[in-house]
Amino acid sequence: MARVVLLSSSPAENSKTEALLGFIGRRLGQYGHRTEFIKLRHLPAGPLLAGDTSDELIASARSTVASADAVVVGSPVFKATYTGLLKVFVDALPMDALHGKPVLPVLTGGSAAHVLALDFGLKPLLATLGASSIGRGRFVLSKNILPATESSPASIDESVELDVIDAIDQFDSELTVRSRSCTHAEAVDPESLITTPITTDRNPS
Repeated sequence: MARVVLLSSSPAENSKTEALLGFIGRRLGQYGHRTEFIKLRHLPAGPLLAGDTSDELIASARSTVASADAVVVGSPVFKATYTGLLKVFVDALPMDALHGKPVLPVLTGGSAAHVLALDFGLKPLLATLGASSIGRGRFVLSKNILPATESSPASIDESVELDVIDAIDQFDSELTVRSRSCTHAEAVDPESLITTPITTDRNPS
């Protein structure tokens, strides 16, 4: 199955965005996909702002994105768009960093007035990185993301849970189709596609 990177661009600990990404990651894991978290706030601020791709942690994050089969990008909405933390990381990526990768964008925010930030902010940003496909994604109100407790992980309010699950399931369907296509392509021997003339001494009947 696919190796999926969950990219959090929230600058805050106990982030609602990361709770949403965690929910997505657990469901993808149930489908057999391997997931890995990158929390951009853990990258060194100085090198990140300077675009220093030689920094060990930044280089590792770039490599993780490059080697992923797919990416889920999550951000809270600040000033009507994605965070500056996401922008500086994207600036440190190659222009084709998402080439050939399906991407699922998700945003969180305190007001439904920010829902357009998904289509007019985050998706165009991801398109510049060459994503092979960008899912419809979801904007989820922060109040509908329930914090983790001692006995349970963070969850999504039932009023929006099915809608979020629908987005995850659509993403999973694309990953499954792509995985099967890649497996089929690898199974075909390129030499078997080359035909050579067959000669015979017998007269045709």
